[in-house]
This record gives sequence, structure tokens and C-alpha cells, in this order.
Amino acid sequence: MKRLVFPSVVAVCLVAVLSVSLASTRTVMSQEKPKPIQLFNGKDLTNFYTWLVDQHYEDPDKVFTVVDAIDGAPAIRVSGQRLGAFITKEEFSNYHLVTEWRWGPATWGGRKERTKDSGILVHCQGPDGSQAKDFNGAWMTSVESQIIEGGVGDFILVSGFDKDGNAVKPKLTVTAGKDRDGEAIYDPKAEAKEFTGGRINWFARDVDWADRLGFRGRDDIESSDGQWTRQEVICDGDKITTIVNGKVANVGTKSSLTRGKIIFQSELAEIYFRKVELTPLR
Repeated sequence: MKRLVFPSVVAVCLVAVLSVSLASTRTVMSQEKPKPIQLFNGKDLTNFYTWLVDQHYEDPDKVFTVVDAIDGAPAIRVSGQRLGAFITKEEFSNYHLVTEWRWGPATWGGRKERTKDSGILVHCQGPDGSQAKDFNGAWMTSVESQIIEGGVGDFILVSGFDKDGNAVKPKLTVTAGKDRDGEAIYDPKAEAKEFTGGRINWFARDVDWADRLGFRGRDDIESSDGQWTRQEVICDGDKITTIVNGKVANVGTKSSLTRGKIIFQSELAEIYFRKVELTPLR
């Protein structure tokens, strides 16, 4: 008579425990938040390269430097003397970017008496300097989260060219109305519209905005000149959200650009960045 062999109760229980344990481990791992990437390491521009319209990859005037301390923290100083940018070496998608910046006193050239200007460009694609001529050819095809006195949080759709010389116009859908002067302005209650160029103002941009040095609107949410502003850009799939000092300033969806380098502009005004932190969303 054949003897029947049954798995031991202990073995069955052990397998069950291991299965539950592995499943629990996978669940915990899947719930762990990705760690932030410090793009600015507090020492140098290791994670970036620089580009200037007239000097390309050279920087003889030291437009981009790391200063020892600003308000107790190291910072990237952008003198603004020439048009250009410091640019991430890597491309990114699906991330939460946190920056902290403040203006310096210097302005240059055609902006000497005009509003201080800079910007954060996301999903940057194409060769360096491939931006359309009407934007000075300084940057790349991208979506800009604007930094300008009175207009921090505006979206600007930056047209450019691909490596084969073909024109590229980014697209972005925004729920936008029109202000008194007919300019597009973000309004979460408005109808969704597709934009293929131009600017979409942040939700409370002063209708009497003027391009003059030191301008500040009645409801501006960026910090006063000389104080640090926290500006966040969340790129989640084809959605782009700009947050300024904790307030959602602008939201776009159905972006035709969803991946690329990140650019921080030099646009004839001195500006400092003491934090450039990127956290992957997944």
C-alpha cells in the first residue's frame, strides 16, 4: 500500500507567511516617496552647463557663478549681463521642481530701466539657442514659468526649431479668460482653450502692469524685491502647474511637450537661486 505524503502544516504556514511578507514589502516599497534630487549642490554647477547667445559655451564675463553665501546660504548668481541660461545636463519628466530665488540690484542694456526679468523653462527641447528669432534665439523650444516683476507665474510658450531645422510650436491648454485689455489670464472657472504661442497671465496679474523697473502689482504674490520667493513647477504627464509662495498661479494641461531639460534664464537682470530641488513623481 502506497503511503500518502502531505505537506507539513508548518511548511504551508511558512509559505503563507513569506507570501504575505513579500506582498507587504512590495506595498511599502511602492508607497515610499522618491527622494529629492539637489540639482544645485551648494558648491558648483556640476549638474548644469551654461549657454550664452554671443559666447555659446564660454563664459568670460562670469555671468554664472556660485557665491559663498547669500543670507547665510550658498547660491547661484546670475549677473544677467548677457542673454543666456544655465541648463540641466539631463532631461526630466514627471517631477516637482522647487526653487528659491531673489533679485539682485543690477540691470543691463535694454532692461536697465525696465522690469527685472528671468524665467524657468521646462520640457526644453532642440539644440541650444534653437529658440525662434523673435525670442532672441537664446534658449530652446519650451514652456516658460515666468519670473518677471509683476508677472511671476505667467506661462510663455516658447517656439523654436528641432535639430533638422523644422519649426516647433508648443501647445498648452489653459482655462483662461480675458482681462480688461484682452490678454489671456488663468481662471480655473473659465473655458479651456488651446494655446500655440504667446503668454497666459497668472490669475491676478495687475491689469495696469507696466514694464518699468520696480513695478509691483496690487495683488502680486511674489516676495518684495530683495526677498526670497519660492517658485514651484509641477510637471505631471502633460499637466504643468506653477505655484508661487504657496499659491497656485497657473495651470496648463495637454502640453505637447512632456519631457526635456530645464533652463534658468539670464535676461539682463541680476538674480540668485539658492535652491534648485527636483523630486520625481514616480
